[in-house]
Amino acid sequence: MSTYRPAAQSSPIPFLKGHGTENDFVIIPDPDNALTFSASAVAKLCDRRAGVGGDGLLRVVRSAAHPEARSMADRAEWFMDYRNSDGSVAEMCGNGVRVFARYLRRAGLVQAGDLAVATRGGVKKVHIAKDAGTGGDATGLGAITAHMGRALLTEDDVTVVVGERGWPARNVNMGNPHAVAFVDDLAHAGNLFTAPPVSPASVYPDGVNVEFVVDRGPRHVAMRVHERGSGETRSCGTGACAVAVAAARRDGLDPAVTGEPVTYTVDVPGGRLVITERPDGEIEMTGPAVIVAEGVLDAEWAQRLDTL
Repeated sequence: MSTYRPAAQSSPIPFLKGHGTENDFVIIPDPDNALTFSASAVAKLCDRRAGVGGDGLLRVVRSAAHPEARSMADRAEWFMDYRNSDGSVAEMCGNGVRVFARYLRRAGLVQAGDLAVATRGGVKKVHIAKDAGTGGDATGLGAITAHMGRALLTEDDVTVVVGERGWPARNVNMGNPHAVAFVDDLAHAGNLFTAPPVSPASVYPDGVNVEFVVDRGPRHVAMRVHERGSGETRSCGTGACAVAVAAARRDGLDPAVTGEPVTYTVDVPGGRLVITERPDGEIEMTGPAVIVAEGVLDAEWAQRLDTL
């Protein structure tokens, strides 16, 4: 990956900070794709002590201006260039796409209602509610529903291990890989600072997000997650979707068979998400998305991101 372009930093660089159920992101508006961030620069931006701090970076780029999104420009005007907090590239982020949509609405680039967002996991449909209603946030803003696509489930025999404990896990792909383990106590997941070992490693050659899940009631679960490239986060949207699908299959529920949608409430450390799987396999995730701050990156500091 090329490094940050110094020529683009002759003046302060605008940024915002937002979160979805406390999964937080640095947002960089860059409609013309004028800025390039190395993995090292992203990691420094996301550093909670020496940078802005966040679980990842959302760069807002017009699809027509980005080589990875140009083929989607006729379906989605805006591309979410998402990076994990360690600088690695991610295919998709469910909480991130809701925060991305909130930024677009706040900036007056889209209206409330339906829109499409280009991601490395394909074009995602998003709906921005006009008022708070169910699932809104403390600011009175309406909830945002992201259409997350379909889950791919395989019958791989996967095991997740923490210390001396091990659990079978369900392999669920939501455009990015997940291993979902049902446990008796979320504390059994340990500190999740480092990735829990998952075997066989060949099932996930590029790493995996690992979710630990407990039951809270009928169609109601709680989870903790280690996100690939970020460590434990307060929430993971694609992970909540993977968890809901895995819980439904465990409970003998398959909308494709029954013809009826299935909805699960998924509690995460940072809040609550509502996940619905439709009979056609489409998964919808509804929850809050909040912009909490905006400012500018100091130009001199930004120029030295790759050397700090």
